[in-house]
Amino acid sequence: MSQVSLENLLIIGKVLSPHGLEGMLRILSYAHSEASFMEAGTVYIKLTSGKLNEYVPISIKPHKNAFLMALEGINSREDAEELKSAEILIEKRNSGDNTDVFFWHEILGLKGFLDTGEYIGTVSNIISSGSNDIYVLHCGEREILIPATHEVVKEIDLENGKIIISPIEGLLDLNEV
Repeated sequence: MSQVSLENLLIIGKVLSPHGLEGMLRILSYAHSEASFMEAGTVYIKLTSGKLNEYVPISIKPHKNAFLMALEGINSREDAEELKSAEILIEKRNSGDNTDVFFWHEILGLKGFLDTGEYIGTVSNIISSGSNDIYVLHCGEREILIPATHEVVKEIDLENGKIIISPIEGLLDLNEV
């Protein structure tokens, strides 16, 4: 295995369980697209023991509320069982250079503001809904669902820990904000 530091890796998923007898893995993806796994060329599996193993992804496809992934060298249910609950990581340099793409762990915890400067809540959860993600913002007892589209999310400022939202008509009852 090549020498790679955990500081240079991003967590993009988790192994949930083996699937079938051929070594397929049922995984939870934190990435925007399953293509992130294949485009990386190499994925790193961090076992619950802390050991880091390097694999080449062969395939990944949606399956129910998760994905099924095949890795080179994982050929049996027993092999797959050893990876259960492990984190899946890729090198940061392989995560793409698109400045418009963010990982969930980067979005969670950001403070949400209207484009008028009014604070509306902190991103506490992200829901994957198919066509776009939905950011769940909490402010006290209030929960606001924001579609993660260019029309609504005007800016994501990681450096300053904030997200700027321009609500479309009917999205927010501005009397409650």
